[in-house]
Amino acid sequence: MTDQSYIKEPKKIKPRQGLWDQRIARLFVRPLVNTPVTPNQITVLRLLTGLGACGCLAYGETPVIHWGAGLFVISNFIDHMDGELARLSGKTSRFGHLFDIYSDVIVHILLFVSIGIGLSDGWLGEVAWIMGVVSGISVSGLFALFQYLEGRMGVKQAGLPRIAGFEIEDVMYLVSPAIWGGGLVPILILATAGAPLFGIWSLIRYRREIFSSRKF
Repeated sequence: MTDQSYIKEPKKIKPRQGLWDQRIARLFVRPLVNTPVTPNQITVLRLLTGLGACGCLAYGETPVIHWGAGLFVISNFIDHMDGELARLSGKTSRFGHLFDIYSDVIVHILLFVSIGIGLSDGWLGEVAWIMGVVSGISVSGLFALFQYLEGRMGVKQAGLPRIAGFEIEDVMYLVSPAIWGGGLVPILILATAGAPLFGIWSLIRYRREIFSSRKF
């Protein structure tokens, strides 16, 4: 999940350092800086590939779900490209910032809902898609919370987990390998149980920052 910070007057913003996927994304978008390509167009591509992945996962049968896993990896990586292009080129806007956030929310919610739909013919039955809704909303809510905290407090002040150039949202890169390994059911169960619990912990941990009127 990227953040296209917006400003009134276009200017280039110094890219954030240290995160591996953002470094790689920067290499891909650097040739696009002086072209007509905009961050919003890349966000559209992220959204379309994400929706394509969800459609494949909802189908529920191999090899289609494996294609969906591949599309999701691509979509997840493209998600970092729009923000990097915005920072490098100065093509920033409030609309782009919000479009990026809402695209992330849509893809993440539908990802787990689609997994649930695809598994509804199995032993989980109709409860699978309900689990998908719960996990999708929980995961998206967590990422939205972390982005809010980073935007309000700054990355260092927020103290969100970052290890060896990876941040907490990069756990989504593990979804596709798990799908290829036949782990759709464990993914759904883990997300349904773990995401809400982690969300509750996060609300308690950052309650002062979330509910305080103080501006950082």
